[in-house]
Amino acid sequence: MTTTADSGARTAGRLHDPSVRGFASDNYSGVHPEVLAALAAANDGHQLSYGEDDYTARLHGLLEDHFGAGIESFPVFNGTGANVLSLQSLLPRWGAVICASTAHINMDENGAPERIGGIKLLHVPTPDGKLTPELIDREAWGWGDEHRAQPLAVSITQTTELGTCYTPAEVRAIADHAHARGMKLHMDGARLANAAAHLQVPLRAFTRDAGVDILSFGGTKNGLLFGEVVVALNPEAAHGLVYLRKMNMQLASKMRFMSAQFIALLEDGLWLRSASHANAMATRLRAAVDKIEGVQPTQKTESNGVFAVLPEGVADRLRESFRFYDWNEAAREVRWMCSFDTSEEDVDDFVAAIRQELAAYNAGNAAT
Repeated sequence: MTTTADSGARTAGRLHDPSVRGFASDNYSGVHPEVLAALAAANDGHQLSYGEDDYTARLHGLLEDHFGAGIESFPVFNGTGANVLSLQSLLPRWGAVICASTAHINMDENGAPERIGGIKLLHVPTPDGKLTPELIDREAWGWGDEHRAQPLAVSITQTTELGTCYTPAEVRAIADHAHARGMKLHMDGARLANAAAHLQVPLRAFTRDAGVDILSFGGTKNGLLFGEVVVALNPEAAHGLVYLRKMNMQLASKMRFMSAQFIALLEDGLWLRSASHANAMATRLRAAVDKIEGVQPTQKTESNGVFAVLPEGVADRLRESFRFYDWNEAAREVRWMCSFDTSEEDVDDFVAAIRQELAAYNAGNAAT
């Protein structure tokens, strides 16, 4: 049966109710209006295909503004493609990558690095999602042993899957450690903008200047419709990207539409404004739940995510009103994500719902 609310939600072909808000993922948000406008502007007339267009050339210039001259850039469709492509370019067929156990390449890419990239992942448990030189050394061994995949690269995520952030000094320590052992350094920057907003430093300060060889620069989680960019910060360390992109089905024929989005993001600081806002909303949420008895935060809030443990059953009842994901179901740990369009009202309404459900939980326990 179609209700009045359903009819209203489907106005002009819309199939969802835009008033429904959630904290499940920064992928849930729509496209930033400035990015939509850039797509519309790029849509008129004809442009050369496969990256020979004016927009992709402009994007490369903007990336050089942020990361310095002499880089190479390759727009791709998605984050998994960017990560696999980046790692393939760093490694021979017998190469392996050291990463955190929580890394997206290990937990959330359905074996793509192994199956598509042919890359062995050597993953290390970490308390906060961050690798250190000491943690890397747990798997950085066995060079010359024909029975062991050769650890020839390290991959770190900025910000991490646990919402924590590497400082420039921490990235530099990892880069120096990896390079001294003949390994290269990849950074999965799906939330790179959120890291810059937290650190309040330029993008290159914790990437190229800190020794990162190749970067997966994310846009989808920061207001784009789709698209990431592989940025070879040290082109001498990355090989065959122009061929690997096509082999990995990541070469867009109408690349201007990927590049136009990043131009909108990078040209006048939209990337930083959007990420700063998302971070601020997470900070607001964290400050509020810190005062609620029964909510146990588990990680530092250094980007746009809040991680916490809730009492038994509370998360499921909350999800009847606000969508979010379990992070560690066995431990009752959940993840709450904010995005560029999360409002103060969204956060305050969610906090009120948390208070209400915890009050009901406590009342129920008192009654028994």
